[in-house]
Amino acid sequence: MTTILRRFLRALAAALLVPVLLFEEWGWEPLAAMVGRLARLPFWARVEAAIRRLPPWAALTTILAPVLLLLPIKLLGLFLLGEGYPLAALCLILGAKLVGTAIVARLFQLVEPALMHIRVFARWYPRWKGWKNSLLDRARQSAIWRATRVGKATVRRWWRNLRRA
Repeated sequence: MTTILRRFLRALAAALLVPVLLFEEWGWEPLAAMVGRLARLPFWARVEAAIRRLPPWAALTTILAPVLLLLPIKLLGLFLLGEGYPLAALCLILGAKLVGTAIVARLFQLVEPALMHIRVFARWYPRWKGWKNSLLDRARQSAIWRATRVGKATVRRWWRNLRRA
């Protein structure tokens, strides 16, 4: 593969991944914290304690389960889109993404220590995290990102002034 084609494919992959990564980054901590509040319930606290004690491969399966269970729901969203129900499709896909992110984020917090005992995970996770952070840093430094932040600040000021008036 030529260098130009390889660069183009990397740029294309990065451009397609940035929105997904930004969504995950935006929602990961708050959604995990929201699900984590369930640990105040005695039953849920026992479930989380059991999840923390899982061996590495069971921990990996625990992370993959919600991803696989939500896949049919996302496919149903795509079906609805194809059938001419774009709003229903969007709501279903975004809802599944929110729920999935919340559950996976919390589960990951619980099982990350166990996952680090899986050699390939321990080797590649820090690399993935570094690449992801680098990609998101470049996105945040882009002209589009900066312009969006300025626009957002302008709208907030306008809204604040409108509410005061």
